[in-house]
Amino acid sequence: MSNQELEVLGQDAVCCPALTSSPLDEDQAADLAKVFKALGDPVRLRLLSMIASRGEGSQVCVCELTPAFGLSQPTISHHLKLLRQAGLIDRERRGTWVYYWALPKTLDRLATFLTTASTAKTPA
Repeated sequence: MSNQELEVLGQDAVCCPALTSSPLDEDQAADLAKVFKALGDPVRLRLLSMIASRGEGSQVCVCELTPAFGLSQPTISHHLKLLRQAGLIDRERRGTWVYYWALPKTLDRLATFLTTASTAKTPA
């Protein structure tokens, strides 16, 4: 695992076109690569899934996430930090606990990018 940190993406990052609509420019590709890099680890992918599956507006305490893995709390915190730096989740500290939630804008941006013309069409 690399010690390299991911740069925090802004909430207003430029939205990328769908994968099949037009080629990405260098900046769009660099921004998306940071997000995909964060998702490239099975633990982080599971963490995001656990957080996002609670539904929009729901928050999950780190104390609920840690027991699902055979990893130490600092390791889970590191993975959550990388997801946060990629703009996929955000957090709020309440006393000794930290609560996390998914950021729908980034998830929607990824969904838009991965949508093809045939999957974007809805049946009549």
